[in-house]
Amino acid sequence: MAIWDIKERYEKARANEIRGSRGMWLGGGAPGINATVDYVNLNHAGDFVDFGDLSVARDLNGGGANSTRALCAGGQAPGVSNIIDYMTISTTGNAADFGDLTDQRGYTAGMANNTRQVTTGGLDPSHSNIMDYVQIASTGNAVDFGDTTNVTALHTCQGSPTRGINAGGVHNPGSVTNINIINFFEFSTLGNATDFGDLTATQRSQSSFGSQTRMVMAGGQAPGTTKIEKIEIATTGNATDFAEAIAGTTENGRGTSNNIKGVYVRGAVVNEVHQLDINAGGVATDFGDLTVARTAAHAVSNCHGGIDQDVIQRPSVTYMSGSGRALFAGGQNPGLLTTIDLTHIPTLGNSTDFGDLITGMRSLSNASSLTRALSAGGYGSDYTDTIESVEFASEGNAADFGNLTRAAYDPQSGNVGNTTRGIFAGGHTNPTQDDVIQYVTIATAGNGTDFGDLTVARQGMGGISSNTRGVFGGGVSDPNETNTIDYITTASTGDASDFGDLSATRNEVSAFSSGVRGVFGGGYTSPAVVNVIEYVTIASTGNVTDFGNLVAARQNLAPASNSTRGLIAGGTTGSDVNTIDYVTIASAGNAADFGDLTASKRGLIGNSDSHGGLQG
Repeated sequence: MAIWDIKERYEKARANEIRGSRGMWLGGGAPGINATVDYVNLNHAGDFVDFGDLSVARDLNGGGANSTRALCAGGQAPGVSNIIDYMTISTTGNAADFGDLTDQRGYTAGMANNTRQVTTGGLDPSHSNIMDYVQIASTGNAVDFGDTTNVTALHTCQGSPTRGINAGGVHNPGSVTNINIINFFEFSTLGNATDFGDLTATQRSQSSFGSQTRMVMAGGQAPGTTKIEKIEIATTGNATDFAEAIAGTTENGRGTSNNIKGVYVRGAVVNEVHQLDINAGGVATDFGDLTVARTAAHAVSNCHGGIDQDVIQRPSVTYMSGSGRALFAGGQNPGLLTTIDLTHIPTLGNSTDFGDLITGMRSLSNASSLTRALSAGGYGSDYTDTIESVEFASEGNAADFGNLTRAAYDPQSGNVGNTTRGIFAGGHTNPTQDDVIQYVTIATAGNGTDFGDLTVARQGMGGISSNTRGVFGGGVSDPNETNTIDYITTASTGDASDFGDLSATRNEVSAFSSGVRGVFGGGYTSPAVVNVIEYVTIASTGNVTDFGNLVAARQNLAPASNSTRGLIAGGTTGSDVNTIDYVTIASAGNAADFGDLTASKRGLIGNSDSHGGLQG
């Protein structure tokens, strides 16, 4: 069992040791416009690594990030663009379409807090005072926020968790008049910006970065600029001199930060990246190099000062077995994933990183006790029979547990078993489905043992359990989907018996349970994914009863539950999602938003330390 000292955890939080650490540079001019996205660990000086590409090459763009997603908005491509791209920060890969700005414009700037990303100003082709925003966790077009105090382009932006700042820029494209204006707005409201104060001099194209309380601006339009200035975000007033940049610092460098260190490109078409302590100031030092020398590449991070670390889920002070820890493992998007996400079922919020599976895998099966979570079978480079385990109390990577009796992918998803036994049933064994049910003793590493057979050979079932009974619902038995529900007595061995039927034939269904009620949600009923949720009483037999609907129809998702709440995570609507829905198991009704996985994915599994098979 991991014991967390409260004082130690908060000291680590304040010291930036349990926040994200990834900084990203998006696009830029090199000198031709490019689509490069590269990243680095901001906690350690060093060179950047390739992340992927934007959907369209562009520079002079805006954007922002929260702890899970990075957005790139607008820019020059080489004409003005209204495109908004997004990337999941914890992964690598190319950007995906998010939506559009309210109008096309380049020379923009942008900032974000935990929930909103705001793009301000720009050229469209005249100078603009527009501010528009999106909700980072969703996708869709930007909506009008309000206006800046003046029309501007080539300005710089930063923010705290509550307040956004615009500073400097160019007011008049004809005379290229730099300005010293600073204005601010509140993220939580809509409306026009308000005057904050002035920069120490008229300036454009500065790099900026910040903590939750301080905004720092480096370089600018004048070649060789070595001045670095600051403001305190929660106040109003003029900027003051703060630190010294490295000689040769100039305009269009762009910067980002964690809550302690600011990192920014020197400016001009270079790959040189510098760093500065946001609290101490002093003289900037070398950090490392971008993968491609370029200018005007927007910079974001998953740990900048605009992200409120108090709302980022942290480990429990003292983890207790059975307290509601859920793990979502594996999956695909688009490549196979090893990621294991950690979620606390009683508390709404986003998942955090737990560790990794040994091998990237999709379409697995699962089982868990109060202390240990298992993943079994699945598809990696081929069908597999491997079983891996992790300990709920110890965040870290999976270990080898044993092997199934045969290699199979897409067995049942959902915890079937009790405090001692984990049950795996069905699956595709090439070239067709099988009816095998097998079990392991979860506390003892080892191979699967034959239990009996399903009533119908199939894959893609949902699995639920009480502490005495396991139930399997839905799936596909080539070539057709099925509505069959079977059940077994967990402590014995033997073939499954008929329980009843789902309301319709359904494949890739997700399922979870309390000790009393089992719930089946989502899946695929040809020719479409469905949002249906329905339930059975585990101790009886019979057909399902309508429960409600998911937030959105999807399949290939992962369930987890405790005695009161069920979660359904990830899956695909046609596009992979990072959504986590939840319901209160005892009360029929539609699902609501719980939070997000660390990345969009499908074909993952969910385990918990408190599902229905562990109750009673």
